[in-house]
Amino acid sequence: MFSSRGYRVLPLFTVTLGIIALFFLTFTHAQNFQDPWTAGQTVQPSDLAKELAGSKSAPTILFVGFQRLYAAGHIKGAQYHGSGGNAEGLAEIKKWATPLPRLTNLVIYCGCCPMERCPNVRPAFTALHDMGFTKLRILILPTDFAVDWAQKGLPYDKGQ
Repeated sequence: MFSSRGYRVLPLFTVTLGIIALFFLTFTHAQNFQDPWTAGQTVQPSDLAKELAGSKSAPTILFVGFQRLYAAGHIKGAQYHGSGGNAEGLAEIKKWATPLPRLTNLVIYCGCCPMERCPNVRPAFTALHDMGFTKLRILILPTDFAVDWAQKGLPYDKGQ
């Protein structure tokens, strides 16, 4: 029925089909991925810097990345209460946020890596949003904190 040549082509065909299926699933997943925030729940670095300069309307800033990065340098006045990328850090963030009024003007950020891959901002945003914070925003740092904030000359506290 089948020639010996047919048996050699079948595994190659199967592998090729598998690669095509994997590519399709990856592409479809990337297209369906959606951030938990809306465009209205974001703030650009230059806009946040202006808000911070106006002390009356200055938001509370929460760094939700890794403690070592906070220690290396962070937005002036930013607080650190745990990393959003793990259960222990999220518990610390929630404990800190529990007594805050739900109308607190709150901006969170990380900046550890390109925002699309950040393991911290999405879980932290979701946790705070689910707690009922209505003036919650995320700082858009597409590349990282160094490039999108520090290198642009925006104010930050340097680490020791």
